Amino acid sequence: MESRLKKSLNAGGRESRSSQDQSRAAPEEKFMSTQERRKMWSDEWTQSALPKIPGDSIPGWHLCWLSTTNNYDPINRRMRLGYVPVMADELPGFENHRVKAGEHVDQISCNEMLLFKLPMEIYQSVMAEYHFDKPREEAQRVEVQIENLQGARDSNGKSLVRLEGDGLGNVDKQQTNLAPIFEG
Repeated sequence: MESRLKKSLNAGGRESRSSQDQSRAAPEEKFMSTQERRKMWSDEWTQSALPKIPGDSIPGWHLCWLSTTNNYDPINRRMRLGYVPVMADELPGFENHRVKAGEHVDQISCNEMLLFKLPMEIYQSVMAEYHFDKPREEAQRVEVQIENLQGARDSNGKSLVRLEGDGLGNVDKQQTNLAPIFEG
């Protein structure tokens, strides 16, 4: 019989699938490590597409990038709240990001984003409201709800609330009534 027509188990030098199964790596080995995943998440939420603004580049002001295409949070609304555009001559080293024509001439821009500044006292007030006062109020509401439910029982007499561990922990024990100073 001619060798071309002869049926072979490893035709063309290929191995059987069962022999390959033994040499394949387990799928768990292909998963990314916790550290790699953490780095990926960190990279996902950082400003890698926009130029980094040096800290305290304009003393007394908080700087941030605002989108010209966001219909939910338009720039004119931010301006009514106290935001002011940063002009190219205010920030050395950003002359290449100056808008040369159109509605935002001489402002600092990157793609559809514009650089704005907010007076530090307004920034501190807003940050204290949303990142100190409101979380404390919510913690107090949760504490009151738990206190109201602690003695409550269902129709079978079973308790409706069961605290695990130390319950609320330190949420209900704020160290100070003063809001922290937020980095600008």
